[in-house]
Amino acid sequence: MKNLNILQTFSMALILSSCANTYNPLDDYTQLDRVAILETPDPDSTMIFPEEIVANGQYLVGLLGCGSCHTNGALVGAPVPNQLLAGSNIGIAYSNPLAVRNPGIVYPGNLTPDMETGIGSWSIGQIVTMVQSGLDNHNSQTIPVMPWPSYANITNDDAYSIAVYLKSLTPVRHLVPDNVSPRQPATAPFVHFGVYQSNEQLR
Repeated sequence: MKNLNILQTFSMALILSSCANTYNPLDDYTQLDRVAILETPDPDSTMIFPEEIVANGQYLVGLLGCGSCHTNGALVGAPVPNQLLAGSNIGIAYSNPLAVRNPGIVYPGNLTPDMETGIGSWSIGQIVTMVQSGLDNHNSQTIPVMPWPSYANITNDDAYSIAVYLKSLTPVRHLVPDNVSPRQPATAPFVHFGVYQSNEQLR
């Protein structure tokens, strides 16, 4: 009986030792408190769009939480006030970084009508198409990190209101990093599902 107890104690020690040395992939990540709700910027008063349509678009953009991804710093809980809806320098991993060391990453774009870094060159119709089907102004399909599948049934009038509101904003010049394909190294920070941020030093 005594030998059995010794054996059991030894086995338990081996198990505990093994557990203590187990690799935890989340050791390379920090849990974050992201900002879920942000105020929407007011439209530029010099823009000539019907006030009621702009107001409805502003309401919908706030309701859909567009700013929580498309505002710089919001993904890590520190939104930059003068960059509301102007895109994010922090990306979102869309492939599993626990399975692939370098996940694919999307950097949310600038939704203000800046001609060079935002959607200033987009037509109202192109923005409506993006909202409803995820096709950009070059007719390329975006991945569902931008949750267009959830917006596919939005009414044409509501999609139009969103487009008009975005086109009515004051342009903010802010160039976001390029998206990163899976297995390619990132050169800018990113989060995984908006909850964990990599601690690995970027190269």
